[in-house]
Amino acid sequence: MSTPLRLRQRLLFGKAIAIGPGKAELLQHIADSGSISAAARQMGMSYRRAWLLVDTMNQCFRSPLIETAAGGKGGGGARITELGQRVLAIYRCIEAKTATAVAPELAELESMLAPNPPENPH
Repeated sequence: MSTPLRLRQRLLFGKAIAIGPGKAELLQHIADSGSISAAARQMGMSYRRAWLLVDTMNQCFRSPLIETAAGGKGGGGARITELGQRVLAIYRCIEAKTATAVAPELAELESMLAPNPPENPH
């Protein structure tokens, strides 16, 4: 059973989110599918939104996390680079270590929660 509270890390670089849960998921889907558009469909987002997220990630790091090939007769595609694989692995490690480190505090906060979350959060 999952806990009522979820911890989500976003790593900021200036005002940009260099990597966070959505971008990590997008990276994984691109790695699995070899396509930004397929990854976007899997996540229920537009290609444009996915492309903007990829562009931000690529700008935040010293070299691209995702490389693209133009479409055409042989088809296009995208691939996660070695740096992208490493960034994703480090981010997943940060998520796991953080969850373990704060587990007691999360349990205490959970004991203080109302019986049900708000239906219309603002």
